[in-house]
Formats: sequence, structure tokens, C-alpha cells
Amino acid sequence: MSVTVRVPAKVNVQLAVGAARPDGFHDLANVFLAVGLYDEVTVTEADELRVTCAGPDAGQVPLDRTNLAARAALLLAERHGRSPAVHIHIAKDIPVAGGMAGGSADGAGALVACDALWGTNASREELLDLCAELGSDVPFSLVGGVALGTGRGERLRPLEAGGTFHWVFAMADGGLSTPAVFREFDRLTEGVSIPEPTASDDLLAALAKGDAHALADTLSNDLQPAALSLRPSLADTLAAGRAAGALAGLVSGSGPTTAFLVEDAESASAVAKALQTSGTCRSVRTAAGPVPGATVI
Repeated sequence: MSVTVRVPAKVNVQLAVGAARPDGFHDLANVFLAVGLYDEVTVTEADELRVTCAGPDAGQVPLDRTNLAARAALLLAERHGRSPAVHIHIAKDIPVAGGMAGGSADGAGALVACDALWGTNASREELLDLCAELGSDVPFSLVGGVALGTGRGERLRPLEAGGTFHWVFAMADGGLSTPAVFREFDRLTEGVSIPEPTASDDLLAALAKGDAHALADTLSNDLQPAALSLRPSLADTLAAGRAAGALAGLVSGSGPTTAFLVEDAESASAVAKALQTSGTCRSVRTAAGPVPGATVI
């Protein structure tokens, strides 16, 4: 028997970052939007826990028990007193180490798939609790849609979206380590008074109206200066996307993927073509959202 779960990538339309806490984490106001780039996670009964992966940059995905999908299976099995003996196969389409929560998506996907395969019948609350144990972005991968994440980003409040938003994503060569970007944020803001992170009322209103132009005016990412400090070439990608007609562009999460909000699907094709020929990025994808979170298919 096997179960396959499809789980989406995310873009942060706002990422407000507070000062470092005593535990080393940062309080966030993180407005997530799920977009139609997907990984598919298939779990099959097996003699032992095993992870395989195929797709773009699959060679960069760890296949041991540090993989979030493997950790999800181990966590659910431990919670319900059973063996985690499954083969987890990840069909990877979300950019790896790109700031789009691909690893978190795989963790949420494996959790939902194992729950269905094993018949553990975990409640939504239990699944969200397990997701939060796995990582800050994992609960949103389960929920999808649009949501405000607070705390480390794991405490979610669903938000209203009044329409579909179209995006172009430009992938850079290599990845950026999220902990390294946060360390650079701390370095750049040393001695600076950092306000408590809060969601922008104007941004939430733009989402609720489905107004891409208003959303473009309010996109923000407090980690962007740190990502640009570590990877200055991303500034050229951002400039190329804006010059091609994007309404706005920003680094997605901790990067190095850059995300461009555009008016419609036709504009997305034009901006993607211009970015592809600009020489400032490795590859380009288009997607729209919001879309649902982890879904058994």
C-alpha cells in the first residue's frame, strides 16, 4: 500500500523580524502565501525507513534521518507507538534551499501521508503540533492558503484572500543557509532598536481585496538586506525583474530565490522570458496562488 500527498511551495509576502530571543530564535510576523509549485511525497510500506528523491536538484536533498520527511515519519510513529518502517519518495519540484519551504513541505507531506497509510487518525490539532516540532514553516505547508505566522512563524492565523496572485520566481545558483541569513541579520542590526514585528494592515487589506497593485506597494522582507549582503548578485536579479515589468520584487524568505509579483498570467510569461534571458539567474518558474496545503491525491 502507498499514499501520495501533494504539498505546495510558499512565498512570504511580508516577513517582519524581531530581535533575537534568548533561545536564539526571532519573533516573526510572517505572512505566507501558498503557490502552485509542488512536491509530491509518496509513502509505501517497507521493511525499514528509507528516503529517495527525484527531480531538479534532488542531489542536494539529504536522504538520511535529518530529512524533514524522515523526521516526520519518526515523530508520528513515536507518538503512536509503532514502527516507522516506510519508503518515503519525494518527487521534487519546489526549488531546493531556495527560501520557498521545500523541505518543510516534504515534512508536512510525509506527516499527512504516514497518517493516512497507518490509519493513525491524528486530529488537525495534533498534526499542527507535530509540524511545529519539525520546524517553523512546516505548519503552513500543512495548512496552505494565506496565513499570518507569529512566534517563530509556527502559530498560524488564516487570512482572507480576495483573488489569485500571479508570481514569477527566479532561482539563483546554489542555496543560502537560513541560519546564516539570520546571523547576518543580527550582525547588520547590532546596536539598532528593532520594533516588535507586526503584520501590515495595508498588506492584509490588499490580500483581502485581491488587489495585486496594492499588494505590490506593501511587500516587505526584513531578511532581504542580509540575503543581499551574503549574495550581492541578487540585486541584479531584482533589478532585471522590475525592469521587465514586474509590479514588485523581493527575496523570498531567506533566499536566494527572488519572487516577482505580476498583474496576470500573460505578464508572468513576459517577465519570466525576460528574466530567463537576463543572465542574472539560473532558472525561472511561474506560479499562482493561494492554493491549498498538503492534500492526499
